Amino acid sequence: MHTHLNRVQTFLAVVDFGSYTKAANYLNISKAMASLHVKALEDVLSATLLIRSTRNISLTEIGQEFYEEFKGIVADIDNAFDNVLKGQNRVSGKLRFSSTSEYGEAYILPLIPQFVEHYPEIKLCYNFNSSLNDLVTEKLDLVIRLGNLADSAFKSRKLADYEIVLVATETFLARHPVQNPQDLDSVPWIANSNLQAPTQWTLRHPHLGTVEINGINQFESNSSTAIRSMTLSSLGVSVLPAWVVKDDIAGERLIRLLPDYSLPSQSVNVVFPNSPHLPHKSRAFIDFLLLHLAQ
Repeated sequence: MHTHLNRVQTFLAVVDFGSYTKAANYLNISKAMASLHVKALEDVLSATLLIRSTRNISLTEIGQEFYEEFKGIVADIDNAFDNVLKGQNRVSGKLRFSSTSEYGEAYILPLIPQFVEHYPEIKLCYNFNSSLNDLVTEKLDLVIRLGNLADSAFKSRKLADYEIVLVATETFLARHPVQNPQDLDSVPWIANSNLQAPTQWTLRHPHLGTVEINGINQFESNSSTAIRSMTLSSLGVSVLPAWVVKDDIAGERLIRLLPDYSLPSQSVNVVFPNSPHLPHKSRAFIDFLLLHLAQ
């Protein structure tokens, strides 16, 4: 089919230009190739399409019928390609994405009105707490993930970094005092089950260097909201994003433990399928997030 279409396009160009040379230049092929295309088309049809003379080219009766029939067909094909290309270049369609509910509510959802105002032809479908596997199973366009990513088959772009902190209530600390990093090895923890080693951390002091801790995983959840709630209930110590607990620390509902020590900063990444052609809607949203979230 592809070969026949090339031959038909060559034939139409020869007729339109009235010249093999001009048609060949237009199609970016040699004059000999143009002649071969027309000859091969005539052989397939078992009919003479063109009458060649030293001065001009004229159509046979069958050639005239063939020209009129396929001129419209090829024009329709060209229009179809143009329509598809225009559609691809438009930032439109349904964009399916997800993030954790806490980060989405704090940072992503407030940006949505501005995004849809700029791209009114995009329809957004937001999910929360979706895994990377949902990029395939749920046909999501992209997933926003918190924490340093393990290697995967997907592509990603870093959007921002965020601070994480150790916290507990004053009531809990009255029962389980934490005066130095080693005390964290023997107190109950509320762990984030999304992490491979949720109670193993490296604390860094600006003058004393680093110290490794390995707490007791007594409670766990995959939700920062649930971890915060259990921490406020004085069940244990936890590691949470600073932006999740900043109001609790300011209101003294939670105490930041060992403030002279810091935990490794974490990254916010947008993850998307590893495909050769990223849809324009996905690229537009990623660029928008980079503009508004990158630090």
